[in-house]
Amino acid sequence: MGRHPKRLSLSLNTTSSDEKEIETFHTGAGTGVRVRFGGFTLDADTRQLLRGREELHVSTKAFDLLVLLLERRPAVVDKAALRQHLWPGTYVVDANLTNLVAEIRTVLADRSSPPAFVRTVHGVGYAFSAEANEIEADRAADPPGSPRFWVVWQQRATVLGQEETIVGRDPTCAVWVDAAGVSRRHARIRIPRDGASGPAMLEDLDSTNGTFLRGTRLVGPQPLENGDLIRIGRATLTFRAWKDAGAVTKRVRAPKK
Repeated sequence: MGRHPKRLSLSLNTTSSDEKEIETFHTGAGTGVRVRFGGFTLDADTRQLLRGREELHVSTKAFDLLVLLLERRPAVVDKAALRQHLWPGTYVVDANLTNLVAEIRTVLADRSSPPAFVRTVHGVGYAFSAEANEIEADRAADPPGSPRFWVVWQQRATVLGQEETIVGRDPTCAVWVDAAGVSRRHARIRIPRDGASGPAMLEDLDSTNGTFLRGTRLVGPQPLENGDLIRIGRATLTFRAWKDAGAVTKRVRAPKK
């Protein structure tokens, strides 16, 4: 991520007469951690975990655990450091940590074997194993008139904030579509670089059942238009584009009573 959390060493009393040095980390509010992975976005400052625009519920400690694993990715964080970070100065059994990992996996629709996001290193600890990208700046800072793109599936909107977005059944895909007939990496949507003109482009990734745009199977990259229907497997997605960011809202007359 190009930076490391502040670290300090603490001496904790253990059941033996020896002291054990534990590495702890300061994470959470104020760290500025904003990361996008799969179809999810995590913002540590606002303490939000989003799937598209849908806010997901996660307990306080599970959220803190996920933030720490993302900060330290792809490194493995040992259990002792995790327990000290989440329950400082308090003795807890391993089951408490295991339950938090299970909660994170449930919210992310992850699995333990093989994991898509949180990897268990038996006898050691846990690591965040998926590809993740820091969100450097809010897209609200884009120049007026810059196009905004998103896709909608099952009333869930996913903003296309990256130049290249993969659509598929694999939970690590930015647009995750868990439906029959959808390949793990099914299609790709490319959007213009910030400030560049031109349409978004849709491309099939040699999927088993093909990608259909406006009812026609793709044989190469094709431009997307606002309102286009994209069919992959048994799922139909709606592509949306908004380019009127600088327009003035027109006044309308209130209906007569």
